[in-house]
Amino acid sequence: MSAQSPEVLAVFHGSDAFPIDWAEGERELFWVLDDLHCPNPVSPMFFDIGGWWLTCDHMFRRFATPFACDWIAKSINDYVYTAAVPADAGVRVEATEYQARYVPRVPRDPEQPERLAPYLDWTLPHYAESFTAGWRDRLRPEIERNFAYLDGRLAEEPPLLELAVLLEDAIDVHDRHWKIHWLLNFGQFAATMALIETMREVRGEANETLVGRLQSSVDDRNWDSIEALWQMKEEIKADEELTAAFAAERDEVLPRLEASEPGRRFLRERLDPYRLEFGNRSIWSHEFVYPTWREQPGPIVEAIRSYLASDYDYPAAIEGVRRDLEAAVEELMGPVTPGADRDRLLAALQRATAMNPLTPDHHFFIDQGTNARLRLVLVAIGRRLVEAGLLDDPEDVVFLRYNELRALMADPSAVAARDVVSQRRSEREAAIALRPPEWAGTATAEALAFPYLANWGFPDRFHRSLAAAREEVSGLGASPGVAEGTARLVDSPEQFDSVEEGDILVCKMTNPAWVIVFTKIAGLVTDSGGVVSHPAVLSREFGIPSVVGTSVATERIATGDRLRVDGTAGTVAILERAAVRA
Repeated sequence: MSAQSPEVLAVFHGSDAFPIDWAEGERELFWVLDDLHCPNPVSPMFFDIGGWWLTCDHMFRRFATPFACDWIAKSINDYVYTAAVPADAGVRVEATEYQARYVPRVPRDPEQPERLAPYLDWTLPHYAESFTAGWRDRLRPEIERNFAYLDGRLAEEPPLLELAVLLEDAIDVHDRHWKIHWLLNFGQFAATMALIETMREVRGEANETLVGRLQSSVDDRNWDSIEALWQMKEEIKADEELTAAFAAERDEVLPRLEASEPGRRFLRERLDPYRLEFGNRSIWSHEFVYPTWREQPGPIVEAIRSYLASDYDYPAAIEGVRRDLEAAVEELMGPVTPGADRDRLLAALQRATAMNPLTPDHHFFIDQGTNARLRLVLVAIGRRLVEAGLLDDPEDVVFLRYNELRALMADPSAVAARDVVSQRRSEREAAIALRPPEWAGTATAEALAFPYLANWGFPDRFHRSLAAAREEVSGLGASPGVAEGTARLVDSPEQFDSVEEGDILVCKMTNPAWVIVFTKIAGLVTDSGGVVSHPAVLSREFGIPSVVGTSVATERIATGDRLRVDGTAGTVAILERAAVRA
């Protein structure tokens, strides 16, 4: 750590209810629960080879960042916690078996950030200006070629030995794609920070809500998937047999479609292509436990049923986002008189907004698409191990660790796989019953200043008093407006069909798989997230008032409570308790 110890604001090093084992140098760091990506316990295999943090060492060293030299993860009671390692840290951090083999971490020269600051200031603007074209012309085609290779090899249903090698290929692809992710992220971060700084210089302030509105996108793969669902909805409405099939009970829709020629044609020409193109997502894409829509198309059927029930109007929705983005641009630029300052602000705005589609696009290609391929390879290996009598379920493979799996594939006697899987499944069930604290370790002002913590709503979440009035929950105003409605707590896709028109969705976190409920809800409240997190962006795109980063919404609010969500003030008033009405 640095020679001069920073002032400690608070510590949490574990408790009887949430014990923590610390390695040397870990407890001095500030660890944040990654409820943005992994709000639930994670599988051992995902933690070893699937995490977004695995290439952060490369990112921070490439740019010689002054605020951190690495961004690492720790599994605490099966929950993912992440911490930024200070730029002048002289400690070697603990690595997973996979990282220790392939990504050895060594201390960074503490003088490097200062020495390379001119390089960082020189290159980052170029990344911000050039990345859109680089993504379109070079990086996205590279990702698509990698996907074509992995999908083609999986379609051949290769034997176990070839699958073992394919897993290594998929890991290499994962590492490469996440390096691309961080290049994109740094370019986008530089463009956004430059816009905010220019806003302050020209306008005297940088309104956080306005910055969020300026980050909306109207042309990306997320909207493509929504448009495709809407097109299917429109086709179903125009056909009596298809309408009747989708009006059936949820489990009867696919059998009804398969029983008629129009239904079979719909499956062949519409649903199956959608599944292959847009189905590389799951309820939580940052984990291997959850089946993808590609494997189990039930969520796609539910999305279509939701669109039918609400008669979702895609053209109106996209036009609403476009109008709001234009209004936000006018709000920013309108008061600025012509001249050098206006030209400078407009240039910063254009650089930042040009990258807006890359937020949903990188999630589509990397967070969803890349992790999905790793899962599909693992499950294919699991099927071979079931055939060999070594596992009971192909999904069991994700409860092994990376090197345990490699040892088992080469020598069936090397690992008592069934016993290990049984124990790990039991541990996961026990972990699900826990309510993990939102941070651990040592909190300092320096640690809370790590720029990327804003994605989790820090430092606001740290400083916000948990002693607020019981009948009000505070968070970050993510999408303006006020909505009243009935609270509906949702933890999984199995609960999506319980969401009714006009409900207030209350959940830990969302990702693009949750978009199917956004056509119904009147408001959104989450435990996690900042103003540029997925629920914030999506709620703005759908024009839904939202409050994110509350930390305690799912604990304090119950299904059936009557809520008022103020997405401007960042407050959620509990107007009436469900038990009182009952």
